[in-house]
Amino acid sequence: METDHAGALLAVGTEKGLFLATSADDRRGWQVSGPHFPMTAVYAVAIDRRPAVPRLLASVASSHYGPSVATSDDLGRTWSEPEQPPVAFPADTETPLERVWQLAPASAAEPGVVYAGTQPSALFRSTDGGVSFDLVRPLWEHPHRPDWDAGYGGQAIHTILPDPRDPATVLVAMSTGGVYRTADGGASWAPGNTGIRAYFLPNEWPEFGQCVHKVARDPADPDRLYLQNHHGVYRSDDAGATWTSIADGLPSDFGFPIVAHPHRPGVIYTFPLAADERRFPVDERCRIYRSADAGGSWQALTDGLPQHPYYPAVLRDALTVDDAPVAGVYFGTRSGDVYASRDEGDTWRAVVTGLPDVLCVRAAVV
Repeated sequence: METDHAGALLAVGTEKGLFLATSADDRRGWQVSGPHFPMTAVYAVAIDRRPAVPRLLASVASSHYGPSVATSDDLGRTWSEPEQPPVAFPADTETPLERVWQLAPASAAEPGVVYAGTQPSALFRSTDGGVSFDLVRPLWEHPHRPDWDAGYGGQAIHTILPDPRDPATVLVAMSTGGVYRTADGGASWAPGNTGIRAYFLPNEWPEFGQCVHKVARDPADPDRLYLQNHHGVYRSDDAGATWTSIADGLPSDFGFPIVAHPHRPGVIYTFPLAADERRFPVDERCRIYRSADAGGSWQALTDGLPQHPYYPAVLRDALTVDDAPVAGVYFGTRSGDVYASRDEGDTWRAVVTGLPDVLCVRAAVV
């Protein structure tokens, strides 16, 4: 299968910097540069396609200078970072920012709006393309917030999904806490966790408190969402009001990432792990699982991936797709291996190996 596009950009955030890979031959070969921000953890990257030249945004977490957000308007050749941290809690909250976990451009209807999800769990909004951010106070002041706990990796908003049809509608997810939704531009927020099991709580079906790992929106049907939970894989057909299990056919319902195909309805990808207390690939085999029917059935994708005993995991933001007509699929592992498929997952090849621990991966045709 061939595409109409020749160039692609792959951004890989790691524990020790950001690496950028570019392809000028329809994703057959890759040139890797970096590390940008060496010895700095890069937990989130966004490729904002709304400007004429895509803007890159990177969450950089220096052990010396603290967390910040850097931007590039020349595909990573140079970077800008404000003197003052662009994401910071107001003084009256008496809360330090620990980390920016997610960066999400809004829809084309709001060309300057970018959201940031943080640890501790909070949502910030920028109207200048990610140069400065303001706290979304109604979510921070939600009466549930005192009862949001920290998951194994910390308490954080890691998923932000603006509705492409309506700028006032946004879904966020956190670990722990679950899914919350607004339909009035952030003025009010309601939990959206009906049907998601929290087996670790006395009440296994709570209104909130679920340990959601990642949520993806089906671009072909924005009301359809897919969710990887701390044990549990779910689909919602009503924009997050209710959820049903789609874990049958997977070798395990535990994992971190889930992504949706950019334009084929019902096509989704995930990377199952054996269990929460055994965070290795199932059967120690490196396998991406794909569903072509919105989770009704699943297929293991292995061609080109290591099938000898393989132990590295894939984190919640380390699996992604590009937006080519024949979509590319990409993932990075905690052992620093990055794999790419230019045929929607049918075959794979390594882009680069031996990087630091991969925290996030993003890709786009440029």
